[in-house]
Amino acid sequence: MGLLPLAAMTEQARSAGSTTPQVLRRSIPSSGEQLPVIGLGTYQALDVGSGAAEQAPLLDVVRALTDHGGNLIDSSPMYGRAESVAGDLVATLAARSRVFLATKVWTTGRESGIRQMEESFRRMRTDRMDLMQVHNLQDWRTHAETLDLWKTDGRIRYTGITHYHEGAYGELEKVLRARRWDFVQLNYSLAEPAAAERMLPLAAELGVAVIANRPFAQGALFSRVKGKALPAWAADIDCASWAQVFLKWIVSHPAVNCAIPASSKATHTVQNMLAGTGRMPDAALRARIAKDFDAL
Repeated sequence: MGLLPLAAMTEQARSAGSTTPQVLRRSIPSSGEQLPVIGLGTYQALDVGSGAAEQAPLLDVVRALTDHGGNLIDSSPMYGRAESVAGDLVATLAARSRVFLATKVWTTGRESGIRQMEESFRRMRTDRMDLMQVHNLQDWRTHAETLDLWKTDGRIRYTGITHYHEGAYGELEKVLRARRWDFVQLNYSLAEPAAAERMLPLAAELGVAVIANRPFAQGALFSRVKGKALPAWAADIDCASWAQVFLKWIVSHPAVNCAIPASSKATHTVQNMLAGTGRMPDAALRARIAKDFDAL
């Protein structure tokens, strides 16, 4: 069976003698900082009210993320109240030093972009954003200038560009080649694998970290496997659920730094985090997984 032996996982930090598997980490090319390969998306999942009853289950989600070795929380002004809720949860757990906050600017015009980003800082309760991304290429040239200035001033640590659809890959490629970015965020999953053809190799060539969004293709993957048992090879890569198979297939690609499944339940978050641990499929098994999935 095509596996990456545990001893060969040089990127996976493990404590000597520890019985708890540690989440695989990959280096951000522009800095060398290590980032866990499983993070938390907030689209819809964190778009709730400010009441304690609504936020209590989500406190458990963020706690599960950090307790199991994750740290990246990705949001956007486009996601309703998600930025505010993420900020509330992190503050309640006193977890700011343990999380990597990422959000986006999603508007047109310099002043509008500045106002929106300032509001994101307020909502997420931080004076320094780990990653600020231009959402869906929206007026990227204008915002890039502001991001460069804010990065120089220390207000943001990393800059990025995003999109969610392969129809934008041509433009996304031009933007990646036009200037220096620390991150690119794009869709990549067994249902939407096109990024592997050009975009992931390009990111590796340019030294740009990759965040994979839509890892479950907004639930389409689960519809495909409903009622179907896990294949025998799932146990060989330490997968106990289809969600873990889907995520391991993504993060086992060497160009991917982090996948960001959204979750509103701590039990799902724990299972997602476990996808970043244990044995990973090598290229041959990744090809077989894709083939088996296409045959479903």
